[in-house]
Amino acid sequence: MPVLVMKFGGTSVANIDRIRRAAKRVGVEVAKGYDVIVIVSAMSGKTNELVGWVDEVSPLYDAREYDAVVSSGENVTAGLMALTLQEMDVPARSWQGWQVPVKTSDAHSAARIEEIPPENITAKFAEGMKVAVIAGFQGVSHESRITTLGRGGSDTTAVAFAAAFGAERCDIYTDVDGVYTTDPRVSDKARKLDKISFEEMLELASLGAKVLQTRSVELAMRYHVKLRVLSSFEEQSDEAGTLVCDEEEVMENRPVAGIAYSRDEAKMTLVSVADRPGIAAAIFGPLSEAGVNVDMIIQNIAEEGRTDMTFSCPTDQVKRAEKALNAAKDSGDINFHDLIADTDVAKVSAVGIGMRSQSGVAAKMFKTLSDEGINIKVIATSEIKISVLIDRKYMELAVQALHDAFELEKAA
Repeated sequence: MPVLVMKFGGTSVANIDRIRRAAKRVGVEVAKGYDVIVIVSAMSGKTNELVGWVDEVSPLYDAREYDAVVSSGENVTAGLMALTLQEMDVPARSWQGWQVPVKTSDAHSAARIEEIPPENITAKFAEGMKVAVIAGFQGVSHESRITTLGRGGSDTTAVAFAAAFGAERCDIYTDVDGVYTTDPRVSDKARKLDKISFEEMLELASLGAKVLQTRSVELAMRYHVKLRVLSSFEEQSDEAGTLVCDEEEVMENRPVAGIAYSRDEAKMTLVSVADRPGIAAAIFGPLSEAGVNVDMIIQNIAEEGRTDMTFSCPTDQVKRAEKALNAAKDSGDINFHDLIADTDVAKVSAVGIGMRSQSGVAAKMFKTLSDEGINIKVIATSEIKISVLIDRKYMELAVQALHDAFELEKAA
């Protein structure tokens, strides 16, 4: 039988009624002749509750026990989903990560999937089981300990299973009905895309779009797993949602596919750094070791052997960055006059594979922001992305103006 993977996020399984609704969708696919692998998240809010309990008991917790606690939410959902399907006379069985097994690295709370042997589940399908309900977000380490994959890890679980079982498709059910040209809460002109390329989705996910976890898109692109993003709360058709697929399958040919934003950005500037070979490594090495996720980088023209170095990072990593850089200064590895953190900025990005072949996107983006009186603090580009840092108070205006400028409300 062909295999279909269906993933249900926390809002889709938030209570028993929603689990029943999700189970009915699974039953429809079973009736079409699929063997179905269902990946479930914890019920909405449950993971936060579990994390809160861990923090209350042990602020400096053992990561192995943290994983044992927070992974339990998915176990509950998997069991309830399997029971619900059984009540519908659909042969189903729940599986925890260690039972499959989902083999991962030993990095607790941030493990990576290394292998999913299909034999155990395939054997059960052969015996007549129609649905394997898998607890997402979890696996088992080399030391046979429970691991978790980090927030949003159930998306990655779903894509990994689709790759391991050669699934026809991986459907991600969530509280939105697809991928939009921008956040509909910011622009009422946002348009749902029928298809989007892996590369565009990867950029949008990494730039702040919350629809899919970045690692899940990376995995889907590597193994050419077709992803479909759907709403759990609307009636479905074969054309529903947004299909994330190879670039060749995307019919729209426009320079920009979407506008993304991230409000939790900070701009940090090292003032008057010695301009010498190796200075960049001396700055960004300690930041990397401290786990600071540096994004945009700009170095000013040097004067009299000194220069300024500016970079962006998430606002919740500013203290970590300051500690790492001041420690490097105290040890004599780098020398700077001052370290300035601006935590009142936002990142706005235009993304599109059409940028490769069409010129003028940067010029239009910068002129649009200029016409709105928005000053650009930092610019970063890639082959299919242009990102700018601006004052946070202008973020929504910038998103709306750029969405209008590139006419994203119109289908190509």
